[in-house]
Amino acid sequence: MSRVVLVTGASRGIGRAVAELFAAGGDRVALHYASRREAAEEAFAGLPGSGHLLVQGDVRTPEGAAAIVEAAVDGLGGVDVLVNNAAANEAHPLARTSFEDWQRAWRQIVDVNLLGAAHVSYCAARNMIEREVEGRIINIGSRGAFRGEPDHPAYGATKAALHAMGQSLAVHLAPYGIGVASVAPGFVETERVAERLTDDVLQQSPFGRVAAPRDVASAVHYLASPQAVWTSGAVLDVNGASYLR
Repeated sequence: MSRVVLVTGASRGIGRAVAELFAAGGDRVALHYASRREAAEEAFAGLPGSGHLLVQGDVRTPEGAAAIVEAAVDGLGGVDVLVNNAAANEAHPLARTSFEDWQRAWRQIVDVNLLGAAHVSYCAARNMIEREVEGRIINIGSRGAFRGEPDHPAYGATKAALHAMGQSLAVHLAPYGIGVASVAPGFVETERVAERLTDDVLQQSPFGRVAAPRDVASAVHYLASPQAVWTSGAVLDVNGASYLR
């Protein structure tokens, strides 16, 4: 049966690959973007199938997060699967960052990566509960939550918090039949990190490469499937054995 899948931050990279994979499986996708309209329209036009929806919105505010879910509900009839992919990141190494820039980086990254995901999750889960559907929420976390992010500490901290939030929601939402899980990728070959993909980075995995967006999307697609309900609460490492814990 076709589901409605809301993917935040889906104009490129992991989010786009996730949207494409769900659409290829016959699901209807609400493809969200914040500001990259041209990239979002290109991604939307390339989705297989029909009945999809392009949604613009700002997850940084509670009102913006609620409006994103409302647009998906109004346009497609509800949300059955939520993929929290929208993320902000910028380098802010403590020893080389002014206190003013430090505060700004933390505020922006927390607002998007943690609070934005929390607010979107709340609104989507309430819709699932009201409609009595056995929905799924999948969070795109990070290996950095465990390994550390010395130049991007707010990113690592918010991804760790995102994992923890997902586990808390997994326990709370299980009585409603809603499963919640997270993936923790390492480096992924996307536009955002292209300049950081040095030989040293490529050799972190014994496979000698970093992940393709499709590698992460495949894990998300499985975790959102009806067969994966017993993985609710899990944080799945998707890092090509580049970091083991």
